Amino acid sequence: MTTHVNTPSGAPGPEADPLREAVRGGVTIYDLGRPLFAGMPQSPNHPAYTHTLPRRHGDRTRSDGGSAANDLISMGTHVGTHIDALAHVSQDGRLYGGADAAAACVGGRYPEHGVHTIAPMVRCGVLLDVPAALGVELCEPGYEITPADLDATVRRQGTEPSPGDVILVRSGWGRHFTGSDPQVYLGGESGVPGVGEAGAHWLAERGAHAVGADTIAFERLAPGQGHSVLPAHRVLLVESGIYLIETMELDELARDGVHAFTFVLSPLPFFGATGSPVRPLALVTAQAGEARRD
Repeated sequence: MTTHVNTPSGAPGPEADPLREAVRGGVTIYDLGRPLFAGMPQSPNHPAYTHTLPRRHGDRTRSDGGSAANDLISMGTHVGTHIDALAHVSQDGRLYGGADAAAACVGGRYPEHGVHTIAPMVRCGVLLDVPAALGVELCEPGYEITPADLDATVRRQGTEPSPGDVILVRSGWGRHFTGSDPQVYLGGESGVPGVGEAGAHWLAERGAHAVGADTIAFERLAPGQGHSVLPAHRVLLVESGIYLIETMELDELARDGVHAFTFVLSPLPFFGATGSPVRPLALVTAQAGEARRD
């Protein structure tokens, strides 16, 4: 979903903030999060999303006629658009930084590697629209996005990531999220496109703060193998300390040719949890939009 925000302008104060002034000039907001609904495509490894109303309007009415409804939601923290904390994946019994994965879990929580340790992000974001660089609508099922593909995408767009950026890799597979059959998006038999181990090293070498994709597990899933091996998770989370954002909506950015933007994300501070649902945003100022159209 794309939103245009224009804040009424006023006289700048004696300590004008460039960020405030950019917002006053108008901002386009790209919502990179997926809607949460029962039955949405999700990894079978995590508890499903459910939503119910314990109280509905009319169940209890106040003396003045007022009434309220409320919700009960149950879900895994790796369902829908979400971010992986460093506690999520271990390799040979070790978490990022060499921490012992068993000892790091204290009372059923991860005090040092949990999602509550991820600071809110306001960073430069880069979209790498791989299908556009390859001249296709979307990457084939099970296609491995290689470092050569990523290099070609950077050259085509002219958007070289810098250290500390958030890099989003679009495969085009996201169109299947809203399809009639959730299994297509999961790609259990067909496979799912994405970076592999080599592509993950490419992202790590550029010093990404976080990386994201429009697929269920960020990285390539081989046909018929599902989540049996996830080498990019190892490279990024365990070896490099780079957060992963999965199940993103990236098609609107690609449609509008937005390859560089301000990226905003804040996880829910679940103490010691391995992940959190998120609603990431890409912000583009009016001036940037006008320059892109010129």
